Amino acid sequence: MIEPESDPAPKAKRAKSTSPTKRTLAECRKRGYVVQVVERWNPHAKVRVDLFGVIDLLAIVPLSPTDALVPPIGGEPSGILAIQACAGDSHAARRDKILAETRAKQWVDAGGQLELWSWSVRGAAGKAKRWTLRVETYAQMRAAVTT
Repeated sequence: MIEPESDPAPKAKRAKSTSPTKRTLAECRKRGYVVQVVERWNPHAKVRVDLFGVIDLLAIVPLSPTDALVPPIGGEPSGILAIQACAGDSHAARRDKILAETRAKQWVDAGGQLELWSWSVRGAAGKAKRWTLRVETYAQMRAAVTT
């Protein structure tokens, strides 16, 4: 007697990867920042629209008592921080986008801080791969272009 073929087992669904925006939200909260997504979805054009063309998230970075009167030089930002979040493979394209946007320069000139955060899976061959964050400040972006 021939048995009828059974349906093949359904393929396991691949787990959706966490978006760079969600990773950035989690990292900001871990650092103690108050953070809010400011990019929005335009349903008519079916595109995401960044605040001032380049900002995905705004964070309030607490000022410590020691640096409240003196802005930090390098290291951790303080005050209001704007973040463009992306996957690691689009870091260069997002940098170009930020540098081409006049409102990004106006944001920084007005005293706001702007950083590009990109997320990549990295790790040595044969070792566990981990999500890693690369942060580039607006000043670093400008310096990279002029050198």
